[in-house]
Amino acid sequence: MLRNTLTLVAVALNGAYAQTSSSARTTYTGCSTETIDGQAIYGCFGPNGSRTPFSTIAVSTPAITAASVSATATATGQTTAVTSCTALATDDVQCVNGAGSTVRVEYTPTATEDVPAQFTGCHEHDGEGLFCFSPEGEDVAVVALGAGPSSSSSSSGSSERSCHFHGPVEHCVGGDESEAEEVRDCGMSDYSYNIPLRVGMIFVVLVTSGIGVYAPMIISKLPLGGKTIGNALQMLKQFGTGIIISTAFIHLYSHAELYLSNQCIRWPVYYEGTTSAIVMAGLFISFLIDFLAHRYVGSRTRSTSTTNPDGASATSSTESPSHDAKAAAQQPPNNNPLLMFDHHSHGNGGSPDNDKLSVTLMEVGIVFHSILIGLTLSVTPDQAFRTLLVVIIFHQFFEGLALGARISLLPNTSIFPRKFLMAGAFTLITPIGMAIGLGVVNSFNGNDPSTVISFGTLNALSAGILIWVGVVDMWARDWVIEGGEMLKTSTVRTAVAMVFFVSGLVLMSVLGKWA
Repeated sequence: MLRNTLTLVAVALNGAYAQTSSSARTTYTGCSTETIDGQAIYGCFGPNGSRTPFSTIAVSTPAITAASVSATATATGQTTAVTSCTALATDDVQCVNGAGSTVRVEYTPTATEDVPAQFTGCHEHDGEGLFCFSPEGEDVAVVALGAGPSSSSSSSGSSERSCHFHGPVEHCVGGDESEAEEVRDCGMSDYSYNIPLRVGMIFVVLVTSGIGVYAPMIISKLPLGGKTIGNALQMLKQFGTGIIISTAFIHLYSHAELYLSNQCIRWPVYYEGTTSAIVMAGLFISFLIDFLAHRYVGSRTRSTSTTNPDGASATSSTESPSHDAKAAAQQPPNNNPLLMFDHHSHGNGGSPDNDKLSVTLMEVGIVFHSILIGLTLSVTPDQAFRTLLVVIIFHQFFEGLALGARISLLPNTSIFPRKFLMAGAFTLITPIGMAIGLGVVNSFNGNDPSTVISFGTLNALSAGILIWVGVVDMWARDWVIEGGEMLKTSTVRTAVAMVFFVSGLVLMSVLGKWA
């Protein structure tokens, strides 16, 4: 009772002070209602920081419910805003709420903007806490000082991010800028791995790769008629050209860039063109090998054209031309349908040796990245393994078709031993990579800088090799360079070949979404 009497006296004194000093106004903040001895006392904080009571309301219960406090506060208009705002070192803003407590407002003013003095229009979001309107009219979260980001801002940021794995390295794009720039933990991550499933999938990838690469070689031996087989292989070859080019750019070049820009790498001097420089190195190495081989084959061809194996001079021009015709007539007919579409044998300056070199270069580029594909698949965590597995199975099948179509077009007509061994190397290399991955899955750290640099460098070199082989040895030589097979074929067949070529480009590019 004594406390209530003192409260009324304080109210009377404040009223008298207001009447005698109307010219001097006092600002009160942090107004709220407190319950003392069963009475609700409404008061505010004055300029000196002390709480001043203004009214006393009798209540029938010892405590006021949260709903009644909220209703009273809303009626007074004092807790619909947070005031006395100042900047925090974390780029957020701290203010005082209606209860006089210091809170943090998730709002970052621009470099040219002052900190707002207050945030108004405060309201509740179901299950997400208190929000107020910024000067721009946007919702900003109000949380206790020292609390983490609001659940709303965290969920909205994560929902906008798209994450997938390159091996055990999780790569995320989109989302909040601060999340994208957060410091990455470069230690080993704790993921789950289904080892029996991975062991079984080694044989699935082995069979799929074998079917893809050997199918064109088997088709070339089927008794379906030379023209039918030739047309089928021509379409497969153009489809494979699109596969190889898309693999180089979409799967290898882009992934090399992701690896070499990993935040765990601390470059002494960061250079944005590192990946492109390594790709150019792969291009140059392929060009140099191709050029030197063509020089060697050309010089050997010129030397043998002037001297026969016994060392005698070349056939005299006065010798009867009927001798050559007679010799040609005595040769058995060559019914190999593959020679119908072997552009190196139609006068464009090529040779069987150059054909073998081109296919060998292509296989080197494929083998380099295939072993990485197998290793990456085995060390990919369970949450991304099944998706990546399906994509790699398709990838191996289509890439096998591309390589097998080129191997089947090599001049020698026997599958054994060269063609068989070349196809066998492709069939085995990815399962070998998977087996290596299984051996190191529990100790492999995909965030280790040396590992990331190795993966990125090999992917970039493989991209350079396959870009040269795909664009120069396959695309340009078939479609542009004089003597190319597509320059001499019919319009309908050319259009169909173009459809197959573009289909290869598009299909492998779509698979690049997941691998």
